[in-house]
Amino acid sequence: MKKNANANVKLFNSGVKITFTGVAKQNVVEMVERCQTGKCDCMSDESKEKIQGMDISEINGDIELNIEGDLNIDEIREAVSKSPLIN
Repeated sequence: MKKNANANVKLFNSGVKITFTGVAKQNVVEMVERCQTGKCDCMSDESKEKIQGMDISEINGDIELNIEGDLNIDEIREAVSKSPLIN
């Protein structure tokens, strides 16, 4: 992660929620766009197929990314750690 950047990944009833602190919203938007268009290799195609939807919001300066689907929290943490837009 970039200095002062943090990504907190938590499970919720229909997927995972990632809260980014110290990361520009545009970087998260670009990360999502790359994932949706297949331009990243941060996670396996098998994991990408599990994603049913993604939503980005900004709350008190933090960026929240909700990913809906039957996802494993460890695969999402690993994908975030590999993202060149966040790290």
